[in-house]
Amino acid sequence: MYTCGIDVGSVSTKVVILGKKDNKIASYIIIPTGSDSKNAAIKALDNSLKKAGLADNEIEATVATGYGRINIPFADQNITEISCHARGAISLFPDLKIVIDIGGQDSKVIKLKDGKPIDFLMNDKCAAGTGRFLEVMARAMEINLEQFAPIFIKTNDKVNITSTCTVFAESEIVSLIGQGIDKNKIIKGLIYSIADKITSMVGRVGLDEPVCMAGGVAKNLGVVKALEENLGIKINIPDEPQITGALGAAYLAQNLH
Repeated sequence: MYTCGIDVGSVSTKVVILGKKDNKIASYIIIPTGSDSKNAAIKALDNSLKKAGLADNEIEATVATGYGRINIPFADQNITEISCHARGAISLFPDLKIVIDIGGQDSKVIKLKDGKPIDFLMNDKCAAGTGRFLEVMARAMEINLEQFAPIFIKTNDKVNITSTCTVFAESEIVSLIGQGIDKNKIIKGLIYSIADKITSMVGRVGLDEPVCMAGGVAKNLGVVKALEENLGIKINIPDEPQITGALGAAYLAQNLH
């Protein structure tokens, strides 16, 4: 039999189907959430079942997490993102002490002891330090977001971005571009502004190693490198960092039966 984890985020919905006996991922799917989180969860689950070659009745239990978890009526239980991200990360890196998760609309830092969350900080009231922040800034500069990491790596200097609010930061960037400031230096400054915000959060829970970074922004090598530089450590990145929460939810679903 199998268990299912569904992570309904503000930007994307992730589903992981996990074998109960071997703990192997049978399939996973990542799709845009859009305006209807319930429909996104249904679609993602259907796609994941097809990908795994499974029928509905082969899923023994389903756990939902993420901001839209309460809108998933077919889930057997909904569990907080903190618990699910911690469980998913621990399954990948058993000795983990810190999980940094930067998603589309929020960022969180979770401190672990013996594989269990003992403290956390979450920034879910402001888009600063999130994937949304990077998207808005990329659009303001008319540069593809995928170009940010290569630009960060090849650019030596940066422009300090003083605004911590996404709206004000966008205005600041428009002003800097108007002054003829090199866009590459602005991008490097933007990436460091995210890294600085997350570094502050890590400092408040207390840095301890090993550290893992999950969420869509973990795919941005520039942000990862800036964080590693700030923290003075090497950060572990899952093969697919976006599914960490859904993977944890699938593991937690094993406890329901």
